[in-house]
Amino acid sequence: MVPRVVKGRAAARFEPRGAMRELLRTNDPVRLSWAQAVLAEAGIESLVFDRHTSIVEGSIGAIPRRLMVARGHYRRAQAVLAANGSPAA
Repeated sequence: MVPRVVKGRAAARFEPRGAMRELLRTNDPVRLSWAQAVLAEAGIESLVFDRHTSIVEGSIGAIPRRLMVARGHYRRAQAVLAANGSPAA
């Protein structure tokens, strides 16, 4: 992963290219699928983290799945979910 410099009001900081941010954490596969569909319709790519870990532990709900989006799309993704009736948790 190649870091890139992100300049803002504060001093420059390093942020990995392609960094992602957690948008939603849930044990509900229906809510997760719905959120992915809503985001895809808005043109926002998302990934589900911990899907296989949850399956390995027997899907008892001990490990919630995380819906991740690119850091640059995070606020827009939050707004899209909120506009469609589900605030990001």
